[in-house]
Amino acid sequence: MSPEAISRRKALAASAAIATALPLGAQGERGKPITAGEVIAKIKSNVGIPWRDQTVDNLIAGTADTPVQGIATTMMATLDVMKRSAAAGKNMVITHEPTFYSHQDTIDQLKDDPVYLYKTDFVRKHKMVSFHFHDHWHRRTPDGIAFGMAREFGWDKYVDAGNPRLFTIPETPLAKLAKDIQSRLSIRTMRVLGDPKLSIRRVNASWGYISQFPGINLASREDTDLFICGETREWEVVEYVQDMITSGRKKALIVLGHVVSEQAGMKYCAEWLRTFIPEVPIEFIPAREPFWVPNAPVSEA
Repeated sequence: MSPEAISRRKALAASAAIATALPLGAQGERGKPITAGEVIAKIKSNVGIPWRDQTVDNLIAGTADTPVQGIATTMMATLDVMKRSAAAGKNMVITHEPTFYSHQDTIDQLKDDPVYLYKTDFVRKHKMVSFHFHDHWHRRTPDGIAFGMAREFGWDKYVDAGNPRLFTIPETPLAKLAKDIQSRLSIRTMRVLGDPKLSIRRVNASWGYISQFPGINLASREDTDLFICGETREWEVVEYVQDMITSGRKKALIVLGHVVSEQAGMKYCAEWLRTFIPEVPIEFIPAREPFWVPNAPVSEA
């Protein structure tokens, strides 16, 4: 074989090795990287339910034609999450909760706000996109958040067959159960209401925020001992549970905090996305719990 032929063969082999080493997103179909719009189209076709016209599930920041190098799933697209995602090479963030401080990501009153402008400028400079994925992730079967949280609690084997948020667990004192939940979710500021010695067997949960109703209805169910939620107004469900206990009923309430109460559902989302988006790396990047307690101050800036 001539030296020229050997050189050509070596060059071809090197090119093939480089192409194999590159993530599929860098090659894409016909050499083109997958775009944010194409990722969203794949989500719509794989979520298993019709896509609603009226929904908060939309592209919130960035553009649909943005080439995607990697995807991060998260509970909330805080600036901290956006920065960590960019540093990890994930320029598409799929978030369960808003990017811009309201459920609908309404920015009418934020257009001149310095924090909003800083965040949007960061997104622009790093060629990032943020996709709000809330309604359909809850409405699919199984509910993505409920499935992920039950698994994180270690309660997937205790789920009621007809209700993914109702559990029958081994009988456990409230204080011990609360400590186990705190440990599993690494919560700093979980709040508990009820007799620490109360025996807990039947639990119902509402991940995320719960309003006065159906919150009161869920907390007062005759067939449950404990109601778990992410957050609720203290003069509504919390006060009601206090009055239930004072009236003599054996009840308890655990308020986890909104972020940690749905976080594991977005960990599961990353796993789900990997089953049909092989083109780019996908990583779960947790949003940090926002609060700390005075006897254990934390700085995460």
